Amino acid sequence: MEGREIKNSGKHPRGFTHAWRATGIALQGLRAAWQHEDAFRQEVLVAAIAIPVALFLPASTFGKAMMIASIFLVLIVELLNSALEAAVDHTSLKQHPLAKRAKDVASAAVLLSIVNALVVWGLVIKYAFF
Repeated sequence: MEGREIKNSGKHPRGFTHAWRATGIALQGLRAAWQHEDAFRQEVLVAAIAIPVALFLPASTFGKAMMIASIFLVLIVELLNSALEAAVDHTSLKQHPLAKRAKDVASAAVLLSIVNALVVWGLVIKYAFF
């Protein structure tokens, strides 16, 4: 096997067609999260307010980028949390300690991403105004 090229299995097209289809799938995922996840809708609302605020604050370009990135990180982690919860629920709706642990850990990741955003925003605002 060494030195041989791995060929496309035909599962996914290559090039622009793959990128186009992958973008469509990603948009379906965003649509599903919007339709089925209250927390995601709430966080998008916060992002819709916070991102323009970040752009208009008298912070450095790097500070603004960090503020916006921290908001996107919350959205990304929420999407991953929602995906994990859906996968666990699909596997079984029965209560199981490992399922609970998986969901709790994913929720903790969301919480930490929110704390991260609050810390980033606090630090940037502190140094922009004080």
